[in-house]
Amino acid sequence: MSRSLSSVIAGEPVPGAPAGRITSTNPARTSEVVAEVALGDAGTFAAAAQAARAAQPGWADVPAPVRGRAIAHIGRLVEANSAALARLVTREIGKPYAEALGEVREIVDTCDFFLGEGRRLYGQTVPSEMPDKQLLTFRNPVGVVGVVTAGNFPVAVPSWYLIPALLCGNAVVWKPADYSPACGAALFDLIVRGGGLPDGVLNLVQASGEETYAGLERALAEGNVDKVGFTGSSQVGARIGELTGRYLQSACLELGGKNPMVVTPSADLDLAVEAALFAGFGTAGQRCTSLGTVIAHESIHDDFLARFDAVTRSAAIGDPAGDVLFGPMLDQKFGDRFEEYLNWLQPHHAVFGSTATGRITAANPRKGFVGDPDAGIFYHPVIAVGVRPDDAIFRQETFGPLVGVTSYATLEEAIELANLPGYGLSSSIYTGQADEAFTFRRGVTAGMVSVNNSTSGAEAHLPFGGNGKSGNGSRQSGMWVLDQFTRWQSVNWDYSGRLQKAQMDVTELVPDETFRLSD
Repeated sequence: MSRSLSSVIAGEPVPGAPAGRITSTNPARTSEVVAEVALGDAGTFAAAAQAARAAQPGWADVPAPVRGRAIAHIGRLVEANSAALARLVTREIGKPYAEALGEVREIVDTCDFFLGEGRRLYGQTVPSEMPDKQLLTFRNPVGVVGVVTAGNFPVAVPSWYLIPALLCGNAVVWKPADYSPACGAALFDLIVRGGGLPDGVLNLVQASGEETYAGLERALAEGNVDKVGFTGSSQVGARIGELTGRYLQSACLELGGKNPMVVTPSADLDLAVEAALFAGFGTAGQRCTSLGTVIAHESIHDDFLARFDAVTRSAAIGDPAGDVLFGPMLDQKFGDRFEEYLNWLQPHHAVFGSTATGRITAANPRKGFVGDPDAGIFYHPVIAVGVRPDDAIFRQETFGPLVGVTSYATLEEAIELANLPGYGLSSSIYTGQADEAFTFRRGVTAGMVSVNNSTSGAEAHLPFGGNGKSGNGSRQSGMWVLDQFTRWQSVNWDYSGRLQKAQMDVTELVPDETFRLSD
């Protein structure tokens, strides 16, 4: 059963389709229509930002503990709808159901964390250098937040922005990915209904990327956007950062990754292989935290590769309604792009992991495939061995089921290889030695480091984010994200009855610097 969707501004669906219509289909069964979507244009985004601007002061006046209670109600409503929302995620983007259910759990965890933060939006009282004067600090909402998210985590990642932004007293304009519009609409409904939000506090814009960019530029020029949150590619993130900087605003950027896993001689190889399989091929390698390159010590390289190849060849792939490691690509455009990445394979690369490369079809089969391979956008997993530092496959993010493998001689060399691509999102080291773990942590540039765990995985109370080509150092999740959605205001209150001038009217205590102890 398909849905008919449109943008929603100030509580009302936007009539018509200013930028045309698109169809969202199930990537595991491309003949199945999930939603028919009326697309908004730049004017739609700008109008949504204007509605948010009008609604924001009233929402900010709601006491923060009450906003926290709204977040609590959202969490409970999402929890009550977990199965239905997870099924929709599986249907629209092809994520296996168990994984989709875990994604929905992430929303609940985020709400559980932030429901109490409404009572902990603490400022500080600060002692003054002058008498009869008080110094205080307050957290104020930034105002209107524009949020643009990708569709590989169509409900979890948006909640990382929407929940804390709303808690802090902001109004929001959210543009979900155009290949996961039904998931976006469902989460929007759950948040608005669960939180009892006034009209205009959260607005939904269904639009293409280019129309969104144009609308964001217009809203910034009109003074109706004060902060932007963006999850997507490094290339688009750079454009967003440049645009916001032009209007003296800032962006919270969560971008791509080329995430390394270093495997040392002291590592538990079975555990490392299990992690490489999950991080490299879970969600068909379409996570920002997906494993990019295994950097294995030369003494265990061949042993690791043999085990990694074996588990990858035996992994169940196919219909995400079944018990599979991964299902289809998110959308045809990602399948087409992955075909380009496969062209980066060179004669010096040995290919492991499957019986073939490219799209899985009846004519290009994979042993043990679950379901009908010709029904969806399925691809063989690829382990590319012998990648070199100057290979495109080593230096660039390859959004799909492809993992490179190379070797190293010293830990210093491994850290250099880990940092070389210039991304800095997630990283991992498998080792049995504490000194190796801490040396790696100190040397790697990634914003997140895992020791004896995979590159994929996040918890709602831990900062999430990257550096370099993976982001601008901003962090999501936990108390750290509050700095993205609030701005500090300092207050000095002088009740002395006279003008006291800082750094000038200060009482000085005079020390006796000539004093000496007697022998």
